[in-house]
Amino acid sequence: MTIGTVWAVTPLAHQGGWDELLVVLAPMLVLVGLLVLATRRVNAKLNDQTDAESASVTGAKTVTNSDAGRQEDPAET
Repeated sequence: MTIGTVWAVTPLAHQGGWDELLVVLAPMLVLVGLLVLATRRVNAKLNDQTDAESASVTGAKTVTNSDAGRQEDPAET
């Protein structure tokens, strides 16, 4: 067997380590993405709860879909 035939049958693995790097980084990137998504959902839910609590404490009126299209009657105020 000559050197030329050895190079011809060498697998494509271990080409500087970039393929092993992908095997490690891909699952880590997926986990980081899932953590970012979960954090955004939790923060959005906490903001919604905080807004609702502050509106009820200050007595502010929250506008619902049924109130949005209605004109305010000056006689009611």
